Amino acid sequence: MKIVKWLVVGLLSLVVIVLLGGFVFIKSSLPQLDGTVVSSSLNAPAKISRDRLGTAVIHAETQNDAAYLLGYAHAQDRLFQMDLLRRQSSGELSALVGSVALNTDKKHRFHQFRTRAESRFQQLSKEEQSLLVHYTKGVNEGASSLSSLPFEYHLLSASFEPWQPSDSLLAVYSMYIDLQLAQTEIDFRLNALKTVFGDAMYRFFTLPSTYQAAIDNTNIPLRGVEIPNIDAFLQQAEQNAEDQARVLDTIDSHYDSVLEQPDIGSNNWAVSGALTESASALVSNDMHLGLRVPAIWYRAQLNYSVKQTQTPKQSVKVTGVSLPGTPAVIVGSNGHIAWGFTNSNVDNVDWVEVTNYDTIKEVTEIIHTPDGDESFSFEINEIGPIREFQSKKYALKWVAHQDYAVNLKIADIAKEQNVASALELAKHVRMPAQNMVIGDADGNIAWQLAGAITSRSTLIRHAIKPEQFSTDWNTPEMLPANQVNPESGRVWTANARVVGTGDLEKFGDGGYALGARQHQIMQALMQQDTFTEDDFYRIQLDNRALFLQPWHNLLLSALQNSPQKYAKDIRVLENWQACACDDDIAYTLVRRFRSALINTLLAPINNELKKHELSTSYLLRSIEPAVWTLLQQQPQSWLAPQYRDYTQLILDTYSKTKTRLMKRYDANENDLTPLEWGNVNQLRVNHPFANQLSFMKSWLNMPTTRGFGDSYMPNVQSGSFGASQRLIVRPGKEDEGILTVPGGQSGHFLSDFYFTGFDEYVGQEKTPLLPSATIHTLNFEPE
Repeated sequence: MKIVKWLVVGLLSLVVIVLLGGFVFIKSSLPQLDGTVVSSSLNAPAKISRDRLGTAVIHAETQNDAAYLLGYAHAQDRLFQMDLLRRQSSGELSALVGSVALNTDKKHRFHQFRTRAESRFQQLSKEEQSLLVHYTKGVNEGASSLSSLPFEYHLLSASFEPWQPSDSLLAVYSMYIDLQLAQTEIDFRLNALKTVFGDAMYRFFTLPSTYQAAIDNTNIPLRGVEIPNIDAFLQQAEQNAEDQARVLDTIDSHYDSVLEQPDIGSNNWAVSGALTESASALVSNDMHLGLRVPAIWYRAQLNYSVKQTQTPKQSVKVTGVSLPGTPAVIVGSNGHIAWGFTNSNVDNVDWVEVTNYDTIKEVTEIIHTPDGDESFSFEINEIGPIREFQSKKYALKWVAHQDYAVNLKIADIAKEQNVASALELAKHVRMPAQNMVIGDADGNIAWQLAGAITSRSTLIRHAIKPEQFSTDWNTPEMLPANQVNPESGRVWTANARVVGTGDLEKFGDGGYALGARQHQIMQALMQQDTFTEDDFYRIQLDNRALFLQPWHNLLLSALQNSPQKYAKDIRVLENWQACACDDDIAYTLVRRFRSALINTLLAPINNELKKHELSTSYLLRSIEPAVWTLLQQQPQSWLAPQYRDYTQLILDTYSKTKTRLMKRYDANENDLTPLEWGNVNQLRVNHPFANQLSFMKSWLNMPTTRGFGDSYMPNVQSGSFGASQRLIVRPGKEDEGILTVPGGQSGHFLSDFYFTGFDEYVGQEKTPLLPSATIHTLNFEPE
């Protein structure tokens, strides 16, 4: 027995020693935050300070030195995130994480961003190249300063390959993938829809929205509606009833390939100084993206000087968020101007039918994995990479492939001192096309189309013939649309159409959001005459369900046809709070009913596209006008044979939806509490490896919280998607500004800065924009 006892004690001791050794080893990868670093990459003494949130406050002599320090800080806190970012766009994830990423790598290799980034770096100005070289030195020296690489590398038995200047351009290309790759898919699927179902179906799916909120208040005329006949496809759909049931069973997954995509995007707006408590304009920006650990954005303040030819040095102090992998504050304020961005869906895509096969070449890419290499081949011609549909080949022309797709001019916006000069710079900024909203300390405001925009004039949302292809693709648009100091004193954008109808022919529609969110913001801005930071925060957090009100009315009216059968349901719906509120059960039922009904109505179209390995999912952002046309006119050709009328269809869809919800969330007819929206729409901000390390979930993931928003309203939140930052600021009044981020600065789960800021974000508190008191300082001395 003593032997067994000592064996058990010995084993337990060994386990403790191993765990302690692992803890010490992992902790050794925490960065040095205090002390002195000597570097030959600096021109003058500098420092990185950090506050309670871990905000990197950088003081340097020059912009290049500031870029070096920002790269150093990024590497200290976000090295693995940066590695994933460059590998995502280059299609090199498999080399790091294994064959699980092969399909993603193939999808992105199609665009050859690695080659484009290396070529584009050589075309940048000397100043931009120098900025990237200094940033790169900072990244690599910051990485080398770590006693051990972040734990993810050890988990994967991988190493960190030194950062290259072109990798920062890959980080910009990664934003093309996140923000606008869907535009290429929308046009391809619209062409497939037109090919399979005809012109009438194409027109039906692209009906203009009734939610129009362009800044100049111009509206696209609502044209007459021709409802396509789908009898033949409906009969085929009946044969696939089992598949349709499986689709409906996954109705709670927003990202299922055959389901509706949420109204994703971002918000920004501004009011002039005449509408604030001071002379300064007031600017708001909340970019909506997928939420994960660590957070996408990195809080930073850069302090440096800029040499002037005839005047004293200009001092720059810019505070906001940076993207790890790039040397710039992307969104922020510098005391003179404040600015932010939302994704613009102008038309920057053409699919061109290939008729001359002699120009086609085959490209073979080698994808490295830990288990060996895999080859991936695709075709290209002089226009771009090629896809095939129904034996026809189509070449992709996308602005992301152009030489003018990326540059580093965004880093210079921190030096601008008024709206006019910032707008001039914006014409030369190259990144995914954006709605830039800007305000200055003198009270001026503007909206400006910014980024890479083609100057071609043929704007068609399906494939074009070779003779329609424009050589103007080779020239960037240098006079993008804008609105400067409009009479209303207000500008706003939310991924829907911002350009007036006069400019629509020039800039086109590359997949605008429906417009409900943008319309709701515009209405809120028009309801008062003066604004404070608190007023803007209330608009950012606005979760009123204005968009869903007609759906609530439709469902309640249908249930009242059978008042005894649906008595409990009617009572629940009559308690509708008209918001995506935490404790609202009615909202859950209406929201999920809408998705289920749309999928039921469109099942014949979706099933037909699935035969070609496509679906309707990318086509549903603007489907609302078409669906309501069906519900109002109730054509028999769209009604499945098992239904005698649309009321029966609505009731059956609702009953199935409710049954699935109760099963999934363990609710019953006598207790629907588990169906409260806050529970159904929980916010889950997770580390990408948390599922593989389930025993560490509580250490790796942000705390799961009840949901507090949804699609089609300013306060966007859906599962792991939402506001990736919230900025509200008056230039010159930064001490009253707000900046919340859904997670901490550090990607190291043992860091004091891993969770900081998250509780304030979900608690809807007003985290200050400016850094607080310094708690760490790392000094740098030139060698």
